[in-house]
Amino acid sequence: MKLSFCTDSLGHLPFEQMLDKLLELGVYGVEMTTGGWSSAPHLPTEALLASATQRQNLLKALESRGMSIAALNVSGNPLDPGELGQKHKRDTENALALAGELGVKKIVMMSGLPPASPHDTIPNWITYTVSWPPTLKNCQDYQWNEVAIPYWQGLVARAKQSGVEKFALENFSSMLVWNPETLFRLRNAVGDMVGLNLDPSHLLWMGADPIAAARALGPAIHHCHGKDVRMERGLVNINGLLETKPVEDVANRAWNYVAVGCGQDLQWWKEFFSVVRMMGYNDWVSLEMEDLTMSVEAGVTSSIAALKQTISQ
Repeated sequence: MKLSFCTDSLGHLPFEQMLDKLLELGVYGVEMTTGGWSSAPHLPTEALLASATQRQNLLKALESRGMSIAALNVSGNPLDPGELGQKHKRDTENALALAGELGVKKIVMMSGLPPASPHDTIPNWITYTVSWPPTLKNCQDYQWNEVAIPYWQGLVARAKQSGVEKFALENFSSMLVWNPETLFRLRNAVGDMVGLNLDPSHLLWMGADPIAAARALGPAIHHCHGKDVRMERGLVNINGLLETKPVEDVANRAWNYVAVGCGQDLQWWKEFFSVVRMMGYNDWVSLEMEDLTMSVEAGVTSSIAALKQTISQ
């Protein structure tokens, strides 16, 4: 496996300065955002689609440093029923088109989350048992069968036209695909081009075991994020794993995203990557650094050091 970096974590740096910083840290892959919830600080997607010269300059900047694009990322909610969903659909289409122009084979994104009925105006993440009230079963059937599966069938067909080979869906909260079981429900309906971006941090705060999840996923692991989470002693014991406080309120949250190694120890990370590799994944691992308990530089530096010690070759 090879170490990559989600470049939004250094979004405050201009593109080539960001590349130089990563080169200094010994990172040779970049996962770059093209839109969705990200402002895409390093990839002006529409400008790049309009200009072959700009695309060539982008690739030259990477090649001159011995660097590669690990994936394009367009994380958002294309199934939102409002204007946001329309924007994220367009961003996803643009990401596919740009991937085709740049020769990128992998798109990292999220499954999207529809409303609970055609009459609703906001997405609805249904996580409680659908046995009661019984109307929730009808809501989930609508979300999957009438919205998500038809959308993804069309998106897979569009991706094939662009030469994209893999979608890697992040197991993120407030999404229809948020764990292996929901991933397989979509994958079985639309084909094996769709797999998981295995992000252990989200599974951990949901109470799952990412190592067991990796075993269950097998070849459905299409990408991997190196991202850690810490259950905060005392607070999580009182309030449980469900957390609605803003991520900036780190002192009072039951859990926080932290630099790699500040949640799970390095022995855990070695086992995690060993099992991921054993299951057949031997591609990029992208550091996604969202630790708000320390400076960006400290979080990036310490996370890269931890990942270099634990990624399986």
